[in-house]
Amino acid sequence: MFKPALILSLLLAAGLASAADPVTEAMQKAYAPYRVALYKTNGKSQEECQQAIAQAQEHWNQITAQFGASRPAPYDRDPAFAGSLAEVNKVYAKAAEEIGKNQLKEAHETLEHAREVMSEMRRRNQVIVFSDHMNAYHAQMERVVIDGAKTLAEPNGMLQLTAQAGALEYLAARLKSEAPAEYASNEEFSALSKAIDKSVADLKAALFSQDAAKVNEAIGKIKGPYSKMFSKFG
Repeated sequence: MFKPALILSLLLAAGLASAADPVTEAMQKAYAPYRVALYKTNGKSQEECQQAIAQAQEHWNQITAQFGASRPAPYDRDPAFAGSLAEVNKVYAKAAEEIGKNQLKEAHETLEHAREVMSEMRRRNQVIVFSDHMNAYHAQMERVVIDGAKTLAEPNGMLQLTAQAGALEYLAARLKSEAPAEYASNEEFSALSKAIDKSVADLKAALFSQDAAKVNEAIGKIKGPYSKMFSKFG
C-alpha cells in the first residue's frame, strides 16, 4: 500500500490544471491531499487515513490563513467566501473525528461534501477547472451506479437507463476535451480516459442487448476506472 505522502507526491508530480488567480491555484494544490484522504477512506487502514486527513487539514489551514481576511479577484466580492472556507474546515474536522473512531466509510461520505463546497465556491465566482468536469461525471456516474438497478425495475427502465448512459457518455467525452494540456499529453491520463470510455461503451452495449444481467454487470464496472483517474488527476 502506498503511504499518503508518496501518493501526494505522485499527484503533485502529475501536474495541476492551470489557474488564473492565486486563490484557485492554492485550492487546486490543496485538492491533491484532499483526494488522497478521499481515496484512503475507501480503504481499511485507519493509520493511513489519519495521516491523509492531517495533510488535507494542513493545506486547507494554509488557504484560510493566507486568504481568510483578504483575497484577490474574483473571490474578493464573494460574501460567502469565508463561510465556505470554514465549512471545509468543519468537514475535515468531522472526518478526522470519524477516522479516529475507525468509521472510515462514514468519513468518506463526510469528505464528499468538501468537494461540493469547493465546487460551489468556484461556481459562484465563475471559475472553472478540470475538477469541475470530473465532478460532473461523478454526479452522473453515481446516479447510474446507485439507482441503476432500481431504474431497470421501473416501466421502460431499460430506456430510461439508456438515456442516463447517454449523458454519461457525453460527460466522459468532456473529460478529454476539457483536460489541461499537461494532462492531455500524459500517457497515463490517456490510458485512464480510454478505460472510462470503455466502461461507458460496455454499459451501452449491454443496454442495447436488452439483457438486464449484462447491464447490472456493466454498471458494477463503471466506478473503478473513474476512481483511478480521480485519485491521480481529479
